[in-house]
Amino acid sequence: MKQLIVTAALAFAALGASAQTAKPAAAPASAAAPAAKPAAAAPAAAPASGAAPTAQQSKMKTCNADAKTKALKGDERKAFMKECLSAGKTTAQTDKMKTCNADAKTKALKGDERKAFMKECLSA
Repeated sequence: MKQLIVTAALAFAALGASAQTAKPAAAPASAAAPAAKPAAAAPAAAPASGAAPTAQQSKMKTCNADAKTKALKGDERKAFMKECLSAGKTTAQTDKMKTCNADAKTKALKGDERKAFMKECLSA
């Protein structure tokens, strides 16, 4: 999943970079990123008609703008986009997993007891 997000982000960044250097009618979108799958890049490139952009799309837009402001190109831009898009990935599920693991460790649970406890804790 993470690889798909990074691939989509790179395709999006490539589209943004080629749009800055080429005239809009000069190159179709499919020619701008031949290595990217069109189906994977399409949702990241534009929201559904009339729908609000997703959190990931908003994040991509912000990271792309920051990279443009810093005038990053090539590998520097790629590294920046990867770092920017992965920042703040702590989710509620991740937090819950950390809490449940700490509780299981405190209770010194092992084996099947730990497995049952973790199942119960994570589903609550």
